[in-house]
Amino acid sequence: MTSAVPQPRTEAAPPGGPGGARRGARRSLALALLLGAVGAAVSLLATRQTWARGSVAVAGGDFPLTATGSDVTGVPAALAVVGLAALVAVLAVRRAGRYLVSGLLALSGAGTVAAALLGVGDSAALDEKAAEASGDTAAAVTGLTHTGWPYAAVVGGALLLVAGLLALWFGRRWPAMSGRYERDGTPRARKTAPAVDPDRPEDLWKALDRGEDPTRES
Repeated sequence: MTSAVPQPRTEAAPPGGPGGARRGARRSLALALLLGAVGAAVSLLATRQTWARGSVAVAGGDFPLTATGSDVTGVPAALAVVGLAALVAVLAVRRAGRYLVSGLLALSGAGTVAAALLGVGDSAALDEKAAEASGDTAAAVTGLTHTGWPYAAVVGGALLLVAGLLALWFGRRWPAMSGRYERDGTPRARKTAPAVDPDRPEDLWKALDRGEDPTRES
């Protein structure tokens, strides 16, 4: 009676292998950089636009008033700059430092979203301008309207937040800045000075320019 010999089982390789993992890391890195850069740019642009309009009664009639995003709140612009710096720093640090910078990037996005939402219906900036224009500290803006730019800042902050979350989740797989820009302490080979021909005056002058003694024998 012949018994069947079990055939050895071959373990299936993970889909994509190391090459697939590297491609996935590059894609997530590119996506995070794109989202972070666009988010910071949109947030900064939105804060320079008009967020609210209104008017105040003065002696000559109604005086129009406008308030930009930076008039309403300076938080989104400041956090956008912080987020952009954190986005660049993600590639310059490793291990725990990368997690800290990624968290800062995500928090910058979340803070931008919160500050922009709080500024959607804010009238304090226009009330202050109304008091200055009318000379009456009790004056308040009338006919208050708001634009859609605060929501653009919200979108920009959301993009920064997503970039930070991507960095937190995939950042450990991302490459760091090339080590060729870092000095590792290895002594560099000295360049051999070219031979000086004492019969050629131009060689003598070049040696003197290099701080060498052309009369010294090598």
